Amino acid sequence: QVELVESGGRLVQAGDSLRLSCASSNPVNSLSVGWFRLAPGKARQFVAAISWNQGTTYYSDSVKGRFTISRDRNTVFLQMNGLKPDDTALYNCAADRLRVVDNPRLNYDSQGQGTQVTVSS
Repeated sequence: QVELVESGGRLVQAGDSLRLSCASSNPVNSLSVGWFRLAPGKARQFVAAISWNQGTTYYSDSVKGRFTISRDRNTVFLQMNGLKPDDTALYNCAADRLRVVDNPRLNYDSQGQGTQVTVSS
């Protein structure tokens, strides 16, 4: 069982940047990893993902051009620029040995507890 721990969330102002980290107990180039977010009163949303084999990246339309997912050894990062109040949510990462982690309705091999991002206007 891969363990995932997120960090980096905090209160920021609109327009600021943040970098979230998803620390894995296994090397992340052997895993597909994705970020999701859950805001009060809203359904869980896919944010970004990176595949295990070639490191192909995927983004939701709402964050494309503002967020960047990357990885290094045992950590997957989510660089978030130009943050908006609508980005306020609990962000968590999930990992899978085979599947691209981009469907918020599926259960993947592992997932973390999340880190809170709050963007004030």
